[in-house]
Amino acid sequence: MSVLSDIADLVQKGKAQEVADLVAQALDEGTPPQQILDDGLLKGMGELGVRFKNNEVFVPEVLIAARALNKGTDVLKARLVDGDIKAIGRVVIATVAGDLHDIGKNLVKLMLEGAGFEVVDLGTDVAPDKVVEAVKEHKPDVLALSALLTTTMSAQGDAIKALNEAGIRDQVKVMVGGAPVTEAFAKEVGADAYSEDASGAAEIAKSFVQ
Repeated sequence: MSVLSDIADLVQKGKAQEVADLVAQALDEGTPPQQILDDGLLKGMGELGVRFKNNEVFVPEVLIAARALNKGTDVLKARLVDGDIKAIGRVVIATVAGDLHDIGKNLVKLMLEGAGFEVVDLGTDVAPDKVVEAVKEHKPDVLALSALLTTTMSAQGDAIKALNEAGIRDQVKVMVGGAPVTEAFAKEVGADAYSEDASGAAEIAKSFVQ
């Protein structure tokens, strides 16, 4: 098991090439890809997520760790074809109409991928009809909507309203977040959950698929 704890440790330190080498070594030793993912790569990212939440590390460290995580998953992807690795769920994520900010969204995406989700990123300034289209097409477990401006918060409500009008609101859990967003606002617009930070968002998403 020590190679897996080494992988987890190196992910947190952002040592991309060393992570890739150890993942390849673990595969050569016959460790199942799913175990490498769960007990190595995702464990490391999860531990970093906790440290991020406690303000022990900051955005640059998370980004560097995510790069190391991705390098490791690239090595595993060769085995994906065999169906050995299954995402724990699918999330569609977007910054809502009128808002071009994506740092928060991208951080949430990294944490979700680090938690084992497949993430479909619609980008920024995403109109309600595009959100509806994506939910119909990708059938996600969770829809994550970000807004960084007080002037664009209402677009989160517009997107949820559009899901209702399309008759598919009950098919997906909706999570909202962003600097001006609050728990009270989330309830007001009919979201299922609110998170004030990226690691919290990943935890909530996991609770929805468990």
